[in-house]
Amino acid sequence: MGTAPGSTFDTETLRRAVEGNTGNSLLALYADDAEIRIVDRTAQPSHPRVLHGRGDIAALLDDVYSRDMTHTLGQCVVQGDRAAYTESCEYADGVRVLAESMITLRDGKIAEQIIVQAWDE
Repeated sequence: MGTAPGSTFDTETLRRAVEGNTGNSLLALYADDAEIRIVDRTAQPSHPRVLHGRGDIAALLDDVYSRDMTHTLGQCVVQGDRAAYTESCEYADGVRVLAESMITLRDGKIAEQIIVQAWDE
Protein backbone atom coordinates (compact mmCIF):
# COMPACT_ATOMS: atom_id res chain seq x y z
CA MET A 1 0.00 0.00 0.00
CA GLY A 2 1.13 3.52 -0.53
CA THR A 3 1.76 6.42 -2.80
CA ALA A 4 4.70 7.24 -5.02
CA PRO A 5 6.21 10.53 -3.78
CA GLY A 6 5.11 13.54 -5.83
CA SER A 7 2.61 11.56 -7.89
CA THR A 8 -1.10 10.93 -8.04
CA PHE A 9 -0.59 7.18 -8.42
CA ASP A 10 -1.73 5.30 -5.32
CA THR A 11 -3.32 2.02 -4.35
CA GLU A 12 -6.87 3.34 -4.11
CA THR A 13 -6.70 5.05 -7.51
CA LEU A 14 -5.43 1.80 -9.01
CA ARG A 15 -8.16 -0.19 -7.18
CA ARG A 16 -10.95 2.01 -8.54
CA ALA A 17 -9.52 1.77 -12.06
CA VAL A 18 -8.96 -2.02 -12.04
CA GLU A 19 -12.31 -2.80 -10.44
CA GLY A 20 -14.28 -0.39 -12.63
CA ASN A 21 -16.72 -1.33 -15.39
CA THR A 22 -14.64 0.04 -18.28
CA GLY A 23 -10.96 0.30 -19.09
CA ASN A 24 -11.12 4.10 -19.40
CA SER A 25 -10.08 4.84 -15.81
CA LEU A 26 -7.24 2.35 -16.05
CA LEU A 27 -6.08 3.76 -19.40
CA ALA A 28 -5.83 7.21 -17.80
CA LEU A 29 -3.08 5.86 -15.51
CA TYR A 30 -0.72 5.14 -18.45
CA ALA A 31 1.81 7.51 -20.03
CA ASP A 32 1.28 8.20 -23.73
CA ASP A 33 4.36 6.14 -24.64
CA ALA A 34 3.82 3.34 -22.11
CA GLU A 35 4.88 -0.21 -22.91
CA ILE A 36 3.32 -3.42 -21.60
CA ARG A 37 4.93 -6.85 -21.90
CA ILE A 38 2.60 -9.80 -21.27
CA VAL A 39 3.82 -13.30 -20.49
CA ASP A 40 1.38 -16.20 -20.37
CA ARG A 41 0.71 -19.61 -21.91
CA THR A 42 0.55 -18.23 -25.45
CA ALA A 43 3.12 -15.42 -25.14
CA GLN A 44 6.04 -17.13 -23.45
CA PRO A 45 9.00 -15.32 -21.85
CA SER A 46 11.23 -15.47 -24.94
CA HIS A 47 8.45 -13.96 -27.10
CA PRO A 48 6.17 -11.85 -24.89
CA ARG A 49 3.24 -9.92 -26.29
CA VAL A 50 4.37 -6.28 -26.39
CA LEU A 51 2.01 -3.31 -26.52
CA HIS A 52 3.37 0.13 -27.39
CA GLY A 53 1.53 3.32 -26.49
CA ARG A 54 -1.93 4.18 -25.31
CA GLY A 55 -3.56 3.08 -28.59
CA ASP A 56 -2.41 -0.53 -28.19
CA ILE A 57 -3.20 -0.44 -24.47
CA ALA A 58 -6.69 0.99 -25.12
CA ALA A 59 -7.44 -1.85 -27.55
CA LEU A 60 -6.41 -4.44 -24.95
CA LEU A 61 -8.45 -2.80 -22.20
CA ASP A 62 -11.51 -2.42 -24.46
CA ASP A 63 -11.33 -6.15 -25.19
CA VAL A 64 -10.81 -7.19 -21.57
CA TYR A 65 -13.50 -4.92 -20.11
CA SER A 66 -16.04 -5.96 -22.77
CA ARG A 67 -16.04 -9.49 -21.31
CA ASP A 68 -18.50 -10.73 -18.70
CA MET A 69 -16.03 -10.86 -15.81
CA THR A 70 -15.11 -9.19 -12.55
CA HIS A 71 -11.70 -7.72 -11.67
CA THR A 72 -10.30 -7.46 -8.15
CA LEU A 73 -7.11 -5.74 -7.06
CA GLY A 74 -5.29 -7.85 -4.49
CA GLN A 75 -2.05 -6.88 -2.87
CA CYS A 76 -0.40 -3.67 -4.06
CA VAL A 77 2.92 -2.16 -3.06
CA VAL A 78 4.06 1.27 -4.23
CA GLN A 79 7.62 2.30 -3.48
CA GLY A 80 9.17 5.30 -5.17
CA ASP A 81 8.82 4.96 -8.93
CA ARG A 82 7.94 1.25 -8.79
CA ALA A 83 4.79 -0.65 -7.94
CA ALA A 84 3.69 -4.27 -7.92
CA TYR A 85 0.21 -5.68 -7.65
CA THR A 86 -1.96 -8.77 -7.99
CA GLU A 87 -5.18 -8.80 -9.99
CA SER A 88 -7.67 -11.65 -9.92
CA CYS A 89 -10.49 -11.96 -12.41
CA GLU A 90 -13.44 -14.29 -12.72
CA TYR A 91 -15.60 -14.93 -15.77
CA ALA A 92 -19.34 -15.48 -15.33
CA ASP A 93 -18.84 -19.22 -15.97
CA GLY A 94 -16.38 -19.48 -13.05
CA VAL A 95 -13.11 -19.50 -15.03
CA ARG A 96 -10.47 -17.56 -13.09
CA VAL A 97 -7.45 -15.54 -14.15
CA LEU A 98 -4.58 -14.41 -11.94
CA ALA A 99 -2.15 -11.69 -13.04
CA GLU A 100 0.93 -10.28 -11.34
CA SER A 101 2.23 -6.90 -12.50
CA MET A 102 5.45 -4.99 -11.94
CA ILE A 103 5.30 -1.38 -13.09
CA THR A 104 7.63 1.57 -13.47
CA LEU A 105 6.15 5.02 -12.92
CA ARG A 106 7.19 8.25 -14.59
CA ASP A 107 5.61 11.52 -13.45
CA GLY A 108 2.87 9.56 -11.68
CA LYS A 109 1.90 7.54 -14.77
CA ILE A 110 2.64 3.94 -15.71
CA ALA A 111 5.55 3.98 -18.16
CA GLU A 112 6.39 0.26 -18.23
CA GLN A 113 4.53 -2.82 -17.08
CA ILE A 114 5.31 -6.51 -17.08
CA ILE A 115 2.31 -8.80 -16.63
CA VAL A 116 2.59 -12.52 -15.90
CA GLN A 117 -0.82 -14.18 -16.06
CA ALA A 118 -2.38 -17.62 -15.81
CA TRP A 119 -5.95 -18.82 -16.16
CA ASP A 120 -8.05 -21.92 -15.64
CA GLU A 121 -8.31 -24.18 -18.65
